[in-house]
Amino acid sequence: MFERVLIANRGEIACRVIRTCRRLGIRTIAVYSEADRDAQHVRQADEAWPIGGPRPADSYLRIDAILDAARKSGAQAIHPGYGFLSENTAFSRACKEAGIVFIGPDPESIEAMGSKAAAKHLMAKHAVPLVPGYDGDNQDNAFLAGQAHTIGYPLIIKPSAGGGGKGMQVVRSDAEFPEALATAQRVAQAAFGDASMLLERYIEQPRHIEFQVFGDRHGHVIHLGERECSAQRRYQKVLEETPSPFLTPERRKAMGEAAVAAARAVNYVGAGTVEFIVGPAGDFHFMEMNTRLQVEHPVTELTHGIDLVEWQLRVADGEPLPLTQEHVASAGHAIEVRLYAEDPEQNFLPGSGKLQALRLPAPSRHVRLDGGVVAGDTVTIFYDPMIAKLIVWDEDRPRALARLRQALAECEIEGPKSNIAFLERLARHPAVVEGRIDTGYLDRHLDEFVSGHAAPDERTLFAAATAALLADEAGVRADPADPHSPWASADAWRIGHPGKRIVALARGDGRFEVEAHGHAGRYRLRHGETGCEVDGARLDGDVLHARFDGEALRLPVRADARRVLLHDADDHRWRFERAAAYAWEAKDAAGGNQVVAPMPGRIVLVKARPGDAVEQGQELLVMEAMKMELALKAPRAGTIESVNATQGEFVEADTVLVRFAS
Repeated sequence: MFERVLIANRGEIACRVIRTCRRLGIRTIAVYSEADRDAQHVRQADEAWPIGGPRPADSYLRIDAILDAARKSGAQAIHPGYGFLSENTAFSRACKEAGIVFIGPDPESIEAMGSKAAAKHLMAKHAVPLVPGYDGDNQDNAFLAGQAHTIGYPLIIKPSAGGGGKGMQVVRSDAEFPEALATAQRVAQAAFGDASMLLERYIEQPRHIEFQVFGDRHGHVIHLGERECSAQRRYQKVLEETPSPFLTPERRKAMGEAAVAAARAVNYVGAGTVEFIVGPAGDFHFMEMNTRLQVEHPVTELTHGIDLVEWQLRVADGEPLPLTQEHVASAGHAIEVRLYAEDPEQNFLPGSGKLQALRLPAPSRHVRLDGGVVAGDTVTIFYDPMIAKLIVWDEDRPRALARLRQALAECEIEGPKSNIAFLERLARHPAVVEGRIDTGYLDRHLDEFVSGHAAPDERTLFAAATAALLADEAGVRADPADPHSPWASADAWRIGHPGKRIVALARGDGRFEVEAHGHAGRYRLRHGETGCEVDGARLDGDVLHARFDGEALRLPVRADARRVLLHDADDHRWRFERAAAYAWEAKDAAGGNQVVAPMPGRIVLVKARPGDAVEQGQELLVMEAMKMELALKAPRAGTIESVNATQGEFVEADTVLVRFAS
């Protein structure tokens, strides 16, 4: 086995590889950018080497810098993780030429699957089912438009060199095709340096099911079952699980055999994933092959009782696979979701900043956490804003979903906004619970998963106010020398006055004031014209017990002087900020006179010019930040006074990009 392995990646996957290496007694070498000098993967590795600036192009994508660190550190092998250089043919070949083992497939295999068009040609030769489409070399726009018309609509435009859904466009008519093609080409050129496109018939309401394959250098190729990845938003996976609730044993067998055939077609060695589009009737079609470890690999590990990273290391060192196909067995059901620093209420705008607090459930045989940050770390603007992967396992799917809901309820992130509430709604939604979700369901029904500006009901407000009152009272400690002193009470008592407190709670742009009389768990509360008698209230750890007008409730809650986090009787998550009990003025929601950059990023398109008359919501600029494009729109109708940005320019957060005439 290798003695020294360099990990050419960062964050969660680097930490994940380090754990397995440490268990196997392998010394780990990390690499890091200027932005990651204090990152967890740097702290956890046995040693770490700097490789450049904060942007990926200046560090984690620099083959020369990574190989230089490998040579200087004496690394015998390099694990690429996923993303960055993990599917880069030139990197795999450069490692081979340098005499360093690339823990992954041979460069020829990566190259064969790196182009979607070439991969489809290869799959056709090996009888792997394909979707009708065009994947030729003629990339003339007019020719592509003609091919689209011949294939028929709806169809999907895909960057040939792409992955992760970047640049993909669904088109439903000849009229839509030119603009969609231009968008796909622009994104593909920026992301992959290649604007070549392929066209495929778009299967309505498809499922996305992938098979984990593994090959060794002794001619063995097996699959380790499937992962259902149909819960997606804009082609990005949101929830992954195994086994698929859709597949029958017959379908699973046929798809597994096709996946193995696809891997054999490129003499595959190591961990890979063959992805299929599956129609509502069960028909399946090859989509692509990922020649690397997948983000969602832990669900396969939990159901099969294996460590895929250990398999990668052993196979790269020349060992045969530890199992044959007939000995592959799975047990139970596993589900994975990803906790992101993003704001679902603002179109999932990625976030950045310091993690003031990060509370996650305790790991157990049912709950696994794969993360790359801890409380106090910073989510930077330069990389994917994933905070952690939460993976649960239980004996069957209903129990696994229950585990997931409980685990999510125990999560709390302070600092950047997060998608936890969105994931909780997802885990409870009937389409997910009943296993009938398709890849476009979330985009078609997003309002069912995002709360928007929904106001809390009175009972929720009273529960939050009760938790706040109890937290305030617990924060006041009596003097042991005078335990009955009135100055040690937090009940608002004063001479000649019954004692009234105002609990002010803020949520978004809304403010809610609850009048409170009483103390020590007995309160009379009022919000507007509605009152409530609270009795027997107490905080027991992170649980509120209380009777509201005689109805006893047990509610998960966390409360302090800054916020109240509450799950109501329907298990909906509510977060309130504690506000001062004095006059307050709501923010002006009528729009503004300027458009500012929501975060640091690069301007990729400027659509507005001084003097233009625009409508509210009209797209003015497109910027790229945190691996995604953001459309910046007009906050109101009006005339553009000035545009302070140019295409290709890098701008800081809060930079004024467009001003409106008064």
